[in-house]
Amino acid sequence: MLKYRDRFLFFVCFAVLLPAVAAPRNVVLIVADDQSQTLGCYGDPVARTPNLDALAADGTLFRNAFATTASCSASRSVILSGLHNHANGQYGHVHHFHKFQSYDNVVSLPRYLSVAGYRTARFGKYHVAPEQVYQFDEALRGNPRNLDHVTKACKPFLEQADDRPFFLYFCTHDPHRGNGFAKELPEAPDRFGNPSPGKHHVGVEEVVYDSKDVPVPGFLPDSPAARAELAQYYQSQARVDQSVGRLFAMLKEAGHWDDTLILYLADHGMAFPGAKTTVYDGGLRTPLIVRNPYNDQRGLESDAMISWVDLTPTVLDFAGVLSDDGKVEQGLLQKVKPVRLNKQRNDELKPGVMHGRSFLETLTQEKTTGWDQISASHTFHEIQMYYPMRVVQERRYKLIWNIAHQQPYPFASDLWESKTWQTQLAKGYDAPYGQKTVGEYVHRPAFELYDLQQDPYEGDNLADDPAYAEVLETMKKKLKDMQERTNDPWIMKWRYE
Repeated sequence: MLKYRDRFLFFVCFAVLLPAVAAPRNVVLIVADDQSQTLGCYGDPVARTPNLDALAADGTLFRNAFATTASCSASRSVILSGLHNHANGQYGHVHHFHKFQSYDNVVSLPRYLSVAGYRTARFGKYHVAPEQVYQFDEALRGNPRNLDHVTKACKPFLEQADDRPFFLYFCTHDPHRGNGFAKELPEAPDRFGNPSPGKHHVGVEEVVYDSKDVPVPGFLPDSPAARAELAQYYQSQARVDQSVGRLFAMLKEAGHWDDTLILYLADHGMAFPGAKTTVYDGGLRTPLIVRNPYNDQRGLESDAMISWVDLTPTVLDFAGVLSDDGKVEQGLLQKVKPVRLNKQRNDELKPGVMHGRSFLETLTQEKTTGWDQISASHTFHEIQMYYPMRVVQERRYKLIWNIAHQQPYPFASDLWESKTWQTQLAKGYDAPYGQKTVGEYVHRPAFELYDLQQDPYEGDNLADDPAYAEVLETMKKKLKDMQERTNDPWIMKWRYE
C-alpha cells in the first residue's frame, strides 16, 4: 500500500499527464453607431464615459484603429466577414430601396463560430443582409437606449445553463442621428435621440453638456451650430456608456467577466459632414478597446494600425479555429454549409480566406512591428450616393483616390440637413469648413495626398506638389496592390479612366 507521500506524488504525476481543460472562450463584440474617439480614456476633456474608461484601464486601447468605410451597413458587413465591402458585395445600405446585400457565398463570423460549437446571439442594430449569411442563433429584441430592455434581452442569454461558449454581438443605436428609437417618450427627441428637457430614457441618467464646453475637432467649423450638435452627440454618447456598463454588470453577475473577450468599437466616426460617409480621419478613425481576460498586462496602449477587416480573424484566433497561416482550419470549413439564395456569388471569394489578420498578439505590445498600414474602400452610402473612394494609409502619408471626382460629393440626407453644414453652406463656397472650404469639400480632385504628421486634419493636398511626386507614385502602387489583393472590381478604372 502506498504511503501518504507516495500517494501524493502519484496523483501529482497523474494530473500532469491529464490533458489540460480548455479555458472558456466567450466573446462579446460591442459596436456603437457613429462614434469617434471622444471618450475619457482617449483624453477627451468633457466626455463622461466611466465604464469604457474602466475597460481601457483593464485592457488595451488602440489609438490607430480604423473602419474601412464610414457607412453603417457596409462597415458592419466588413466587421462580420473580415472582407472589404467591395468584395463581399455589401456596397451600401441594406434597408428600404437601397437594397444592397452581401454575396451568398460569404461566410460570416457568427456562422464560423456556430459551426465551431458556439451559441450566438445579436442585440440591437443589425443592418446587414441576407440574414442567412449573417446568421445568429438568436435575435434578442429590445431598444439599447432602454436599460430595462438591455437587461431583459441579454441577461437570460448570458446566464443560460449551457456548456458551449457564447458569442454576443451587442450593437447600440447611439450616438447615431435620428428620432426613430425613442417612441416611449411623449415629446420628440432631438436629432441625436436625446429626450426633451425633463424626460429621460428608461433607466438612463441623461448627461447634458454645455455647447461652450465641448471640444470641436479640426475637421469641423467652430460655430455655434456645430457646438450645439456636438453637445447633443456627447449626451447620446453618454447613454452608450451606460448601456455598456449594464452589460458589464450582467457579465460579472453571470460569472463570465474572467472568461470573455470584450471588444468595443464603432462602425465608423461621428455623424457629421467631414466624418461620416467620408474617408477622412474623422470618418474612419474610431475607438477600439479590447480586454482579453487571459492577458496579465492591463491598461496598455498599442500603437498598431488596426482595420476592421482584422476583427473577424482576431475573434476566430481567440476561439482557436485559425491555423498557423492565418486561415480558418480546414476541419471547420468542411462543416460550413453553403448558402443558396439567388446565386449572387463572388467566385473570387474563398471560404476561410479573409483580407485582414489577427491582432491578438498586439494586445500585449505597446510598440509593434508590421502593423503600419491600413486600407479603406467606400462606394455607396444611400443608393443615390455613388462616390467610390479607395485609400491606403501609413503612419505618415495617406492617399485617397476619388474615382468619381468629376461629380460633386454626395450627401447623406441627415448630414445635408444638419445645422453644422447648412450654416456654413449659407455663407457660400468660400466659407471655411474644417481645414477646407465648403467648395473644396464638395468638389474634390482625383487624388488627395496628405502628410498626416504635419497635417492631421487633411487640409493641404500634396498630390500636385512636384516635391511629393515620388511619394505619390509609391502610394498609388500600394493602392493598386491592395485592390488587386482584395479583388476590387473598381481596379479596372485605372485602365480606362
